[in-house]
Amino acid sequence: MSEGRIEGLSHITLITRDLDRMSAIIERALGGREIYASGNDTFSLSREKFFDVGGLWIAVMEGESLPTRTYNHIAFKIPASAIDDYRKRIEALGLEIRESRPRVEGEGHSLYFYDDDNHLFELHTGTLDERLERYRQGQNP
Repeated sequence: MSEGRIEGLSHITLITRDLDRMSAIIERALGGREIYASGNDTFSLSREKFFDVGGLWIAVMEGESLPTRTYNHIAFKIPASAIDDYRKRIEALGLEIRESRPRVEGEGHSLYFYDDDNHLFELHTGTLDERLERYRQGQNP
C-alpha cells in the first residue's frame, strides 16, 4: 500500500453572515472572480459561492461569523508596486485596516485588514525565500 502525500492547497472556506457583502470584498478588495453561486440550492451545509483569487479556490458559505478576532489569517502575495492600490480598495469598502507587525528590512511589506466576519487577510509583497534569507542574515546584516 503506497502512502499518499499532500499535493497542494485544494481550497479555503470562509463562513459569512452576508454572502453579498463577502462577495464584494473578495471581488473588489482581492480581485477575485466569482465562478459559482448555489442560489437557493444547498449542496453543502448552506448557500455558498466559489471564487478564483489568484488561482486559489475560495469557498464562501452562509453561517455565523467568528466570535472574535485573532491573528490567524490568510496571506495573498501581491507586487510591491500594488500595495497603495489595494489600500485604496480596502478603504473604499470601509474595512478596518490593522497595523502591520514590526518588520526587519528585507522581509517584504504587508497590509492587513478584517472583513465583517472577523476574518483577517494579509496582502504581502515578499516571498518565503526572501524572508528566510533575511532571517539568515541576523538582526544587523
